[in-house]
Amino acid sequence: MVESRSNRGKMILAPIVFVIVSLLVGCASLSTQTRFYEPIQRDLNEGEYALAANAIEQAYTTGKYPDKDRFLYFLDAGLAHHYADSFQVSIDRLAQAELAAEELFTRSISRAAASLLLNDNVLEYSGEDHEIIYTNLINALNYTELGRIEDAFVEVRRANLKLQTLEQKYFKAAEVYRAGAQSDSSQVDLPYDFKPLRFSNSAFARYLSMHMYAAEGKLDDARIDHDLLKEAFTTQPQIYDFSAPEVKYTSEGKTILSVIALTGTSPVKNDLKLRIRTDKQLNLVQIMYDGAGPNSTEYGHFMLPISEDYYFKFAIPVISSGSSRIAQIRVSTDGKILGHLQMIENVNRVAAEVFEPKKTLIYVRTVARALIKGLSAHKLKEDIDKKNDSNFGAWLLKAAVDVGTDVIENADLRCSRLLPSYIYVGDFEVEPGSYDLLIEFLDTNGNVLDSSYQSGYTVGESGLNMLRAVSLK
Repeated sequence: MVESRSNRGKMILAPIVFVIVSLLVGCASLSTQTRFYEPIQRDLNEGEYALAANAIEQAYTTGKYPDKDRFLYFLDAGLAHHYADSFQVSIDRLAQAELAAEELFTRSISRAAASLLLNDNVLEYSGEDHEIIYTNLINALNYTELGRIEDAFVEVRRANLKLQTLEQKYFKAAEVYRAGAQSDSSQVDLPYDFKPLRFSNSAFARYLSMHMYAAEGKLDDARIDHDLLKEAFTTQPQIYDFSAPEVKYTSEGKTILSVIALTGTSPVKNDLKLRIRTDKQLNLVQIMYDGAGPNSTEYGHFMLPISEDYYFKFAIPVISSGSSRIAQIRVSTDGKILGHLQMIENVNRVAAEVFEPKKTLIYVRTVARALIKGLSAHKLKEDIDKKNDSNFGAWLLKAAVDVGTDVIENADLRCSRLLPSYIYVGDFEVEPGSYDLLIEFLDTNGNVLDSSYQSGYTVGESGLNMLRAVSLK
């Protein structure tokens, strides 16, 4: 009699411990912590870039960026220091971000493939591909501000190379995943296939190298980049769904003054809540939108032998666009309007497009993990029914198991919240000389939301004449 009560007590205790551990872990390492960004984003919106940079450094020293998120710290700090005109510090941080991304990507993919049970939040964050690409392009701007054109060239070339090899990167990731899934003891081997990437040519990268070539007198190379910039718009309409800017890299008798503006709030990741419904008679795993009715369109499905019928939730990350109140950007000198800037890059669209292959991998892994944990939870609840005499007690324990299983399935929402949404450019033909330049950021009603003033900016007869302004409103 004593032995029977002891076994029953252990049976009751086991799921309770499971749920408590799940809740504790789920609220910490299995969920993305973003609240510390709120004061930083307020500083960014108010143009207090030095304060934002200091706040990020403080967040790092107080453990808000754990070691597994070191890429994110380097990127955030590098961006904030760039906005604050601390160009050398920004260069150092962004260089560390690039090294961390290269170090962590293969390791994180290998770990993810080796154990389907790992939640993505516990893995080291190796960065999203748009973050890595703009790490190089923002660093190119850092170098141009310091007059180090050759170093800026290196950064642009790195960004172009990453774009050109991005698809190959995910083919290799697919191979690693398939090898890991086939050797996994869970035997849940879901196919990982993705559509070809539709972005391999950044108009902004071409714009930078076009002007750098022109500054060195390499006009043939500048012309090639000019043509590639135009080609980016004609061959990638899903990214560039707006008119190409009128750009100039040479002028007879005058000099080109180039102005670049970074605006808006960063694209971020939000969670898409989904439900898995299995049908063992049909060997069907159906993915439904969470909260959707029975007649709604499914998100996707897999044909897979399944031993039980169950229904539970999970989430995957999706890219959500940032926004901007800025509708136009006006450039003036000595009270005269030189002209307006034109958009050259929608960072939101770039982020969403290059995230697609990774999102597919995350989706496949998450479904596989949810199936394994769902089946385990199902069996655990069956054991509770068999070994618990109290109907109410069994109900409580089974509800707790469901809660614990749901808590574990948090989407990994880590990403930088400091990138701009949009990049604008303008090329103006002016006489060499000194200019007091005013860059004004206007809303749809023509009201000035923000401005940047550069006194005594020298436009040389040759070399790179490039001015950068920021308003993250």
